Amino acid sequence: MRDRVAELRSLREDVLSGPDQATEQQHSKGKLTVRERLHLLFDEGSFREVEQLRRHRATGFGLEARRPHTDGVVTGWGTVHGRTVFAYAHDFRIFGGALGEAHAQKIHKLMDLAIAAGAPLVSLNDGAGARIQEGVSALAGYGGIFERNTRASGVIPQISVMLGPCAGGAAYSPALTDFVFMVRETSQMFITGPDVVQAVTGEKVSQNGLGGADVHAELSGVAHFAYDDEQSCLEDVRYLLSLLPANNREAPPAAPNADPAGRRCEALLELVPTDGNRPYDMRRVIEEIVDDGTHLEIHERWATSVICTLARLGGRLVGVVANQPLSLAGVLDINSSEKAGRFVQLCDAFNIPLVTLVDVPGFLPGVDQEHNGIIRHGAKLLYAYCNATVPRVQLILRKAYGGAYIVMDSRSIGADLSFAWPTNEIAVMGAEGAANVVFRREISASDTPEATRAQLVKEYTAELMHPYYAAERGLVDDVIDPAETRTVLIDALDMLSAKHALLPSRKHGNPPL
Repeated sequence: MRDRVAELRSLREDVLSGPDQATEQQHSKGKLTVRERLHLLFDEGSFREVEQLRRHRATGFGLEARRPHTDGVVTGWGTVHGRTVFAYAHDFRIFGGALGEAHAQKIHKLMDLAIAAGAPLVSLNDGAGARIQEGVSALAGYGGIFERNTRASGVIPQISVMLGPCAGGAAYSPALTDFVFMVRETSQMFITGPDVVQAVTGEKVSQNGLGGADVHAELSGVAHFAYDDEQSCLEDVRYLLSLLPANNREAPPAAPNADPAGRRCEALLELVPTDGNRPYDMRRVIEEIVDDGTHLEIHERWATSVICTLARLGGRLVGVVANQPLSLAGVLDINSSEKAGRFVQLCDAFNIPLVTLVDVPGFLPGVDQEHNGIIRHGAKLLYAYCNATVPRVQLILRKAYGGAYIVMDSRSIGADLSFAWPTNEIAVMGAEGAANVVFRREISASDTPEATRAQLVKEYTAELMHPYYAAERGLVDDVIDPAETRTVLIDALDMLSAKHALLPSRKHGNPPL
């Protein structure tokens, strides 16, 4: 038995060390090896590998002579901040991390375990796509991954970390998950590579120019986060996992909180101008309100007219959706509607209460927006809010005009509570535009149209747009002192913590995808 155990140890040492030359090549590209990555992701000594000795059984094209252990993917589970997490990680040193039948079966098994155990799943992606030598068996392997991604959606958190190339059909697995992390220069995602693009369209582009981290973080919205190195990327993956619940049956973990719930936010009185046309940074408002000024923004560089971020209020995790007046005056457009809609859906799936900070002049007008489906995309955000059953609190800071007011979680679509600052203006449109429509005849008939317009705008504002108009009609629950915002929100969320709402019996809705 001792001899057999010694043989096992020797075999495991060979598997853990991996091919030396390929390891050097990996490091020369500025990339870590698969086990170095897992060491950064998991708590020290907690990772338990499964099917370490798995080998493929394919033949032809020289495969029968190359049967390395692990078959190019490491699978297992461990703890992150003491909580169970499952992970699979491609090993680019073996077959370039390409997926074959055995490789796929390992991933399938791990995904099934994660779903059964009700624990988050992290994929560390660094692979060259399907293993061409295995043909359709490799493609079927991807189908099994996509099916499990879909089955796990909204059940366990799924995080994709792009640490190398991800091309062709392989890119659809990350697209099905909840979060995508990318590393600049070393990770790329695209359906067809630069060579194919040039051959078909004549466009010449580099791999990073086509599908690099900055492209997907700023232009396509595929990546939620982008980093300069793997270490900082994996550190934030760990932080995100510390915020999220293990599955959809649990509440997000609470955290000790030294920031007093009753702390007054006097700075808010200076941060937000009373003039609705003057911009300000909504991030500073969020930082003033949330615990210790800390939050993790999702899609920070894409669709910047809306902010979606995870933060804590009174130690409880919340999802914050907020218009950003610094970008396009905070309007909702196609991309920001889609970004916020997906975030609302994520929060609702994993029992994360929603706080919506409103300062929105409307939807972005324009032929391009209309022709590209602003109606359909705006409806995504509307549907997500209407369908959400988690606690929902709305706060109107300044402008809330037209359909955008309704879509930003108004009481009329199911917000549990709505508060407003004394600077709020809730109306169909701004006073200038409204007066031009309502008093068109009076203005045109006047000998001094500008003076008449100014007087009528003043009257319209005084009658229909004063800060207590909505409160008088029960559309706002209270008008509050901005300095008390943090206390009011925490009290509201405490009261709603036991909220339980049932959706109609149905297979699923038909959202405007």
